[in-house]
Amino acid sequence: MAHSAPLSLPACFNQTTPLNDPLRFIAVDVETAGYDIASICQIGLAFVGFDGSIATYSAYINPCVPFAEGNTRLHGIDAATVRHAPHFQAVLPDLRYLLEACPLVQHSRYDEKAFGAACQLAKLPVLKSVWSDSVKIARQAWPELRGNGGHGLANLKNVLGLHFRHHDAGEDARAAAEVVLKAEAAMGRKIKLLNTAQQLVFDFHPPEGARQA
Repeated sequence: MAHSAPLSLPACFNQTTPLNDPLRFIAVDVETAGYDIASICQIGLAFVGFDGSIATYSAYINPCVPFAEGNTRLHGIDAATVRHAPHFQAVLPDLRYLLEACPLVQHSRYDEKAFGAACQLAKLPVLKSVWSDSVKIARQAWPELRGNGGHGLANLKNVLGLHFRHHDAGEDARAAAEVVLKAEAAMGRKIKLLNTAQQLVFDFHPPEGARQA
């Protein structure tokens, strides 16, 4: 097996320490500027190691569209926040290799759909990633919550005692990762799709021609 080299994220993620260990999966969350799901204005990534460790990063993205007042009230991001942030098409090439090499977790399918729509809008190939939905995982672990608050992050925050700031992409990504780990502990088993070690131990060398952060 190969050993993972230090992983460098695009500069907008303000990475402070290298991620040297093989990754088990990445939890992903996005916030959007408006009602168009392609209008990604923040990306959050929670990197989960095989030891259960979680490293979280987030970055603002300039969606190049007006912000809806309701969205800004929800997540606190507006045009001034992203004025100097990079565009989606400038960030994705440096993230693609990683996002396609590791299993991805999202809390509902919103994030997968947003990435797909943003790729199409930017005329970029859609990610060839394997996505898992932590809502479905939570339903398996805690079926009693169906009709009793549900399996959204807001309710799971209270039920599981999670500590995060809802509607911040980095915080929500970490929460989704914690939901998966707590669900596995509750069920006494690993999620098979997220436990295939041979898929995850590799050198983090970007493909030829990819931009460097």
